[in-house]
Amino acid sequence: MSPRRNRPKGAGSSGRSAEDDRSGRYGGWQSTESWQGEEWSVRHVAGASAQGKAYRCPGCDQLIPDGVPHVVAWPEHAGVDDRRHWHKACWNAKDRRTTRVRRSRNAPKF
Repeated sequence: MSPRRNRPKGAGSSGRSAEDDRSGRYGGWQSTESWQGEEWSVRHVAGASAQGKAYRCPGCDQLIPDGVPHVVAWPEHAGVDDRRHWHKACWNAKDRRTTRVRRSRNAPKF
């Protein structure tokens, strides 16, 4: 008995390409937007892709519960550590919000 093949049978095919990663893998689609004079990569994440994970939105400083569709945005020149998870409404209203977020002394800074 021969081992099971887990690779695609196409000649020279290496599986998913970088272009495939732009949409299907994370359950949403990715685009580029200009904000504050910078180009930002924006990925829309489906709720099913966010199961078991909770994030804090920098727009409203509230938690994004697990399983909720949201937006992940980061400056194009930045790395993985600069990604931020936003509520869709907060990302769309980012130009109308102030940059000063007020937290209590004991609040965590995510």
